[in-house]
Amino acid sequence: MKKIRITQVKSAIDRSERQKLTLKALGLRKLHSSRETEATPQILGMVRKVNHLVKVEELM
Repeated sequence: MKKIRITQVKSAIDRSERQKLTLKALGLRKLHSSRETEATPQILGMVRKVNHLVKVEELM
């Protein structure tokens, strides 16, 4: 599987509770926090739901 780095670039303030919980499930707690993870279909689905709040980079 490919690895990706997910970085939160926008605040979760004034977002729906579902989006806040999705960020929490991805392991993102604060602005500019990052997490490296496998690019599974479940993770990619969560990223798609909050793509306006995060930046995704592929790792080699």
